[in-house]
Formats: sequence, C-alpha cells, structure tokens
Amino acid sequence: MEFHPKDLPIFKTYDLKDEKDANVAVEDMVSIGFQTHKEGFKVLMPKETRTAKRIGYTVTTGVTAGLRQKKENRDIKYWTYHHDDNHYAIVLINNSALTELGF
Repeated sequence: MEFHPKDLPIFKTYDLKDEKDANVAVEDMVSIGFQTHKEGFKVLMPKETRTAKRIGYTVTTGVTAGLRQKKENRDIKYWTYHHDDNHYAIVLINNSALTELGF
C-alpha cells in the first residue's frame, strides 16, 4: 500500500527551532511513549539544512536512546519529508501501530 507519511494519524506535533527544542521534544515523546498510542509524532523543522540535520539527528537518536533507558520497545519507523515551503518534517511511529493501521 502506497502512502505518504503525512497521511499517518498524529498524536502530537512539535514545531522546533533548534537543538535545545529538539531535546525537550525528545524527552516529551519518550515520557508519553510509543507503545500506548496508535498514532505517531510529527516534528517540524526549519528549512535551513544545517539546522534541520542537527534537529533530525537529535530527535532520531534521542528517541532511541530514551526508549532504551526506559527498557521499552525501540522498533520505531520514521520518515523525513518536505512538509511545506518553510519546514521539513519527521514522522515517528511504532512499527506495530503502523502494521495495525494497515500501512
């Protein structure tokens, strides 16, 4: 089934400006958890390439490390895409939730 990550149901969206915001968002995502929801998380980043790469790296590695520390399942899928003229986006979702949704 072909789909775009924007079509996934989203539990919470974070609009980040820098790496400091990314660390706060990671802590929030890990505390909420990926196991209990059938929705994912969306992270919006500025279109400035260097900043977006840093935020993306902080989010993806931070979520994995945080889930490992909590001894939770780290089977998370994520996609990065052009959200609009001003933002890139990352959508993160638990792989089992993705399967249950039929994607």
